[in-house]
Amino acid sequence: MTTVVLLDPAAPERLDRIRPFLPPGWVLTTAVSRAPQDQLAALQGARFAITGDVPVTEAMFATPGLRAVHKWGVGFDGIDLDAARRHGVRVFRTTGSNAVAVAETTLGLILAVNRGIVRGHVGILNGGWPKGQVAPSSVTLSGRTVGIIGMGHIGKALARLLRGFGCPILYTKRTPLPAAEEADLGASFAPLDDLLAASEVVTLNCELNDSTRNLIGRDQLALMKPDAILVNAARGGVLVEADLAEAIRAGRLRGAGIDVFSVEPIAPDNPLLGLDRVVLTPHLAALDAKGFAPSVTRMVENLLAVQNGTPPRQDDILV
Repeated sequence: MTTVVLLDPAAPERLDRIRPFLPPGWVLTTAVSRAPQDQLAALQGARFAITGDVPVTEAMFATPGLRAVHKWGVGFDGIDLDAARRHGVRVFRTTGSNAVAVAETTLGLILAVNRGIVRGHVGILNGGWPKGQVAPSSVTLSGRTVGIIGMGHIGKALARLLRGFGCPILYTKRTPLPAAEEADLGASFAPLDDLLAASEVVTLNCELNDSTRNLIGRDQLALMKPDAILVNAARGGVLVEADLAEAIRAGRLRGAGIDVFSVEPIAPDNPLLGLDRVVLTPHLAALDAKGFAPSVTRMVENLLAVQNGTPPRQDDILV
């Protein structure tokens, strides 16, 4: 029997959706909570683990018999890769699998903030008709300069979606794209400070690592235009949330759309809560009901390769 544990606590219905994709003799279980002791308990006897947002620590990688951990998605900042190497545990991710979903969510947050959609919706639910309150900050996206921080699979998918809006696109990343790819995407490279100063919409679509942690804070936000907005569908740690909240309260930014947070689920004292020009979503950018089956199939194939000693998908390998 091969046990696979889903580290993110899951309802029976979710487990039942996954089980048909498992090979004969494989058993799927889940952790009862995100607490460290419950995570370690869930791993006992497991050969494989799948994580969505739950961090995977040194103690978890030290679990006897654990052979591989698969990230559901692409962001691996919560996984201790050095510990995985020390304990001989393979680690994989589904590279590029959710790029379109995250790009569409990023675009949706841009439109929701720009057009005041959520403020209008909530106002009506509360018995009002807030047309006059929304109007002063409601602007179109078409023709406005968008700055994309991180031009990987997600950034490129977003750039393609923005073509229909006629937006000039700036991007920044460690290594600029080849000129032909820039031309295909309609995007121009710019240093971070220049991108922030020139853009009317700034989106964070980069990985969280040592070079991007707290990348956008008070000094960087001060470079942005007062009528600009910021969207984060990357990782909470890329952005200093308190600095963003302060900039919006002070009128130095028009608004923001945030899907990811430094603490998840969102802490009750998060400074972004209660700001009416901020749209918040519960880390749902990567979710795609139609992408469920391909993602699960891909993860199972990689884990099965570990069990059978055959090559897994090369671009999914982290360790």
